[in-house]
Amino acid sequence: MKTIKLTRQEKIIEDALLKGEYVSVGKKEFNEIAQSLAHRKKDAVLNIRVNKYDLETIKQKSARLGVRYQTFISEVLHKVAQVA
Repeated sequence: MKTIKLTRQEKIIEDALLKGEYVSVGKKEFNEIAQSLAHRKKDAVLNIRVNKYDLETIKQKSARLGVRYQTFISEVLHKVAQVA
């Protein structure tokens, strides 16, 4: 049988599942979550040029947060777009 190697985050989720820490949600809440995720779908491509030092700083900050730098940039853009 093939062993699947889980990431640290996947292992945390698996452990929580085995401990019964997750609970079922109602249909209404499930639909709200699904709708929220659908609104966050990334369906456009953006190519930009940035200062290499800024990009390196962004990569370092995203690494401290444990997310990929593209995801981090996307989240920052999303927050700025919501304020405007």
